[in-house]
This record gives sequence, structure tokens and C-alpha cells, in this order.
Amino acid sequence: MKYYSTLLFLVFFVTFSAFSQEKVIKYTVANGETINQIAVKFKVTPYDIYALNPDARRGISANTVLLIPTSNAKPAAVKSETAVAKTVSNTKEIIHEVQPKETFYSIEKKYGISDAALKAANPTLEKTGVQTGQKLVIPAKGAAPKSLAATEKPAKEKAQEKYVYHDVVAKETKFSIAKQYGITIEELEKRNPEIVSNLPVGYRLTIKGKAPKTDASVAAVTNTVKPAETSKKATSYMEYQVKPKETFYSLGRTFHISQEELTALNPSLSEGVKEGMVLKVPAGYLAPSPIIAQQQPVEKTVERQLENTGGGIQIVDKVKSETVSANPEVVELTKKRGENERKKLVLLLPFNLAKMQNDTMSSVNRIKNDKFLNMTLDFYSGAMMAIDSARTLKLPIDVAIYDSQETKTTSNVSTLISQNKLQDANAVIGPFYQNNAEATANTLRLYNVPVISPLSKDKANPIDNLYQTIPGNDVVRNAIFDYMRAKNGNIVAVVDKKKESVISYIKQNQKGVVFAALTETGGLDVANLKSLLLPNRMNYVVMETGNTAMVKTTIKALIDSQKTCQVQLVILEPNSTLDTDEISFDNLVKLKLMYPSVTRESDEAGVLVFEKEYRLKNKVNPNTYATRGFDVTFDTMMRLVQGKTYQETADLMTTEQVDNKFQFYKKEDGGHANKGVYILYYDTDLTLKVAN
Repeated sequence: MKYYSTLLFLVFFVTFSAFSQEKVIKYTVANGETINQIAVKFKVTPYDIYALNPDARRGISANTVLLIPTSNAKPAAVKSETAVAKTVSNTKEIIHEVQPKETFYSIEKKYGISDAALKAANPTLEKTGVQTGQKLVIPAKGAAPKSLAATEKPAKEKAQEKYVYHDVVAKETKFSIAKQYGITIEELEKRNPEIVSNLPVGYRLTIKGKAPKTDASVAAVTNTVKPAETSKKATSYMEYQVKPKETFYSLGRTFHISQEELTALNPSLSEGVKEGMVLKVPAGYLAPSPIIAQQQPVEKTVERQLENTGGGIQIVDKVKSETVSANPEVVELTKKRGENERKKLVLLLPFNLAKMQNDTMSSVNRIKNDKFLNMTLDFYSGAMMAIDSARTLKLPIDVAIYDSQETKTTSNVSTLISQNKLQDANAVIGPFYQNNAEATANTLRLYNVPVISPLSKDKANPIDNLYQTIPGNDVVRNAIFDYMRAKNGNIVAVVDKKKESVISYIKQNQKGVVFAALTETGGLDVANLKSLLLPNRMNYVVMETGNTAMVKTTIKALIDSQKTCQVQLVILEPNSTLDTDEISFDNLVKLKLMYPSVTRESDEAGVLVFEKEYRLKNKVNPNTYATRGFDVTFDTMMRLVQGKTYQETADLMTTEQVDNKFQFYKKEDGGHANKGVYILYYDTDLTLKVAN
């Protein structure tokens, strides 16, 4: 396989999709031209060109065809047909077609109109909200988009632009220089494309505008810079797509950058962090494509090891790792003194390599389209970190990894059992699919081998040696109600009548919870809600609705009620409505929004060490499946060296790893499930904290 070309193609695919909304032009490279020269010619940065042409990072030659973004590629006087149509008249109403991810706020900001004016011109908006493809009437006042006004400056004014020069001194950054001159980092890079990848000491920058008041002192300092001085660390950038639940805090921790610096790099962040946003961030901590970049080396390793062992995967990699030295745990799991009996752990992972070798689909398309394979490789990479950590601790454990060759209804487990490869294991992790995990547990039950289901959320059949590691939905919901009752809280539910399953769950399982009344039109009866709040107890208001109007009404009522009583807002599951511009994040923080989760966010030392070591090994940040691969595998290995069986430790010990808690209990009908759930809330410092 040509992994390098595969990776470049996939990075291009992911990157290009982020720019699919932006028009581009094709440009043929002339003999001797460089990326920097082309960037200057079209008034873009090399970063912009590389984003659309990742292969160009390896070099360009004459007649190479590049894609150039047109947002800055044409002189300001040249406008697209759309722009011309929008500026035909500043005195008439115009029609705007809503684009994907546009909101009330972004449209109003674009045209410089108020929320009231937009809704007055489009009366149905209150009920329908903004929908992609919808045609909106933009009222006459301020109808021209602000961005167009900026491009219509007279040529005379442009001719009078002034420039000053700045010599970079030691310890200066792009952010500090941009702030000093009142410009953005993007403007600084467009004027000086050579500094996109680094900022060398002594480099003379061209700055548009007036020099700062401290110009004289700066000049004096730059004259004293020694030629031998070099920049402490070159800065380069890449693209990163925001994942669910990420915040300024978590992004800052990942990329070692402040909120102010991150916003300077990405002005769109002034409206808040939103899932799916594509951000410009410092490179070096993550690869250009977090998922795809990780898969290439992992897939290669798996194939090599399978060829060497004829079906089993021999662990041959060695990485010095501190990962396990500070793992956060509810119960301290350490190697028992004198415990030298070697244990055997088996991992059954669905690589489906035989299918891949016989399939006509190219490896490029498979990695791009096969989400199940991506998930498997992520889990595998985390498990390998756990195995490396166990080796560093010199744990007496032999690990065998087999390709389970899974589909939803079939697997290779029966063949492995017929070859006597699983019966003598002290624990088996996998398979991934629920049906296959249950079939494996049923067969190995005769040999008293525990089977740990690592990823399935399905409700399991009663099999004594089957351990479900992901808490079920009802367990997650029960956990937060148990927490609220333990705090002697007054629990009130605000539930949309469309949420029939939630209403049924609360009525059947959570006795004593009072429902706030709804109006005849289905809205919240605010007076009734306030009457249910008690002044001498913490009032937990469980809100379950996707209706924006009901969410806003509930939040406003609770903010008002905080003047007379204690109130905390609670949700039972992720609510995408809370992530829109319509909902104030500040209000959610004031109400200390709380919810249950099977994973946590932590900045404890052990967690940070794991993330650091994972990045060093895989060149990307660990995602949810990679972290789970580590947590399940390492937790299982540590349980095996306690001088007890896995089954005994499961009955006795609650443990905690990087993201996951393992608190097993025996179900009434047989088998074991995990009730390790975190109760998370937003604290006043805008960070997520664990309440329990």
C-alpha cells in the first residue's frame, strides 16, 4: 500500500470539504514560481493555498495546477455576481437564501440589522426558526452586507495606505506583534507570507498602518539583537474541526494557547465555540486530520504483525511511557507483592483484514468511508498504549490480539475457540458487536473466562461471565436522579409533550418528581413553574425539549427565580438546541447546567500524561475511542494482577482511568453491567467539573 499518498489524498479530501462553500480558481504555476510568490500575487497566505492543495507541501513545479481561494484572490473592485446582485440598491428590500449553519445572529450581523427588524420582515421566523434554503426578506435599512461596504473604498484612499516596518525581537509572537499594531494575525501573515511557518528573530515585517507609540523604543531594542539569536520555537498552523462538547478551556489545553490568542487566529470564535467549526490552530500537537492521520501507521502495523504470526498479533512495539504512573483511580490498583503468576489477556478486534484483501475497494476509499474500521483502529491505538504501559510496569501479562472478522451477526470467534486460543485466557476484551460478545461469553462460560464488552450500549442478555463496560441509558438517567435525591433536592421536570419516552420514564421510575404545567399551545406555564420552586431547598429543574422558545422561556424563568431561591438547570442527555446562538452560554453557566455522562473532562496529572504520551506516539490527540481502548485494556490488566480473579475485583472494586469509571454490579437476571457515571456541571469559571 502507498500509505503516504493515501494519507495526503485523505487530508486533501477533509480539508477541501471545509472550503466547499468558498469559490476557487485554478492557477497554473509558471517556471520557477514558489508558493510564497503565488500567495503574494493573489493576496492570500501560503496557509490558504496549502489548505486547498496539501500535495503542494512536497513542492511544486512548472505547469502544476493549484486551487486558489477567490475570497481574497481578486482585486477588491471585482465582485461576484452574488455580491453585485446584493448591492444593486441600498434602498430596496433584498432576498437572502439561508446557507448551512447560518443563524439569526450571523445573518443580522452580516446585514447590520436588528433581531426585531429581521423578524418583523419575516413573521414566520418565530415559529420555524432559521432553516437552510429558506428565503428571507432583508429590510431596507442596513441591507448591504458589512463586508461589501468594506470592499467599496475608493481607490484614492487605498493609494494613501501607509506602511511601517517592525524587526522581530526575541520572545515576540505573532499575537503580540498583531496586538501592538492593532491588526489581526491573519492580516499580519497576508502582508508577510514568509512568516506563516515561522517567525525568525531579526526578520523585518511590513505593517500596514501607523507605528505604535512605542516605535522608537522598539527600534532601539531591535538594533541590539545579536545575529546568533534565533526564535525559541517556530510557529506553523493547521486546521482543526471542533468536536462535541469542546470549549475554549479544552481547546486552550490541547493547543497550549490562550482564549485571546485563539480568537485572534479565528475571529469567528467571538460568537463562541461551536461543534463542527474549522479552526486555525498551532501545528505540532495534532495532525491535519485527527482521524485519518492516525489510521495510516496503525493499519500498517496490524498487517505486518498478522503476516508474521498467521492470525494472532504479536506485540512488538516498545515505547517508554509514564502513562500509568498517575492514573486517577477510586481504588488504587497496583501489582500485588509476590504476584508472579503470568496472566493471559486476549483482545478480539474487528480488523476484517481478509475482507479488505479480497475487496476491490481501494484502501483510500475504505479508510475514508469505513467508520467501523476507523473506530477499530482508534480503539487499537489506545489499547497499545495500555500494553506499553503494562510492559513499563513489568506486569506479568501476556497479550494476544486476534482479528475477530466481525459483522453484526457473524465473527471468527468459533474458529479461534476451535484452535484453543481463547479457553485459557484470564480475560477476553471484545468482540465489539453485542451479538458476537454474547455468543463468545456463552461459549467461554464453560471455561469461566470473563468476556468484557468494550463498546456496546445494547441491553445485554443474562450471561454470568459477560461484563458490559458502557452504562445503559436508564443507568445514566438513574444516576443523576440519585444524585439530586442524595442532595435532598426538590426535583421539577419541564418536559415537551413530544418527549413521550422521557415522560414515561420519569413517571415509571422517578416517583415524586413534579411536572411543570404546559399551556394549551404546548408552551411552558411560567407561573406554574415558579410556584413549584421551594425557597429553602436546592431546586433541580430537569428540562427536556428541543423547542428553542421553550428553552429560552425556561431559562429566563429560572434566572428570575434565582433572586428568591436556589436553582440548578439539569438535562438528561445532550441537547443541540443549547449549542445555538439563540441560547446564551452565560445563562447556562449562571444556572450551573448539569448532566450525566459516561466520560469526563479532566486536567489531572495522570490524564495529561496519557494525552502527552499518546500524541508523541501517534502524532494526534486521542479521540473517544482511543481513550476507551486505553481505559478498558489497562483497567482489565490491572485487575488481573491484584492477586484475585477479574470476577472478584469486579465485585469488590470501583476504578477510574483517564475518561471512564468502572463500577460493576451484578444484574438481577444475571451478567454484569457498569454504573460508573459522572455528574458534570459548568462552574462559574466556565469549566466542566465533576459533581459526584
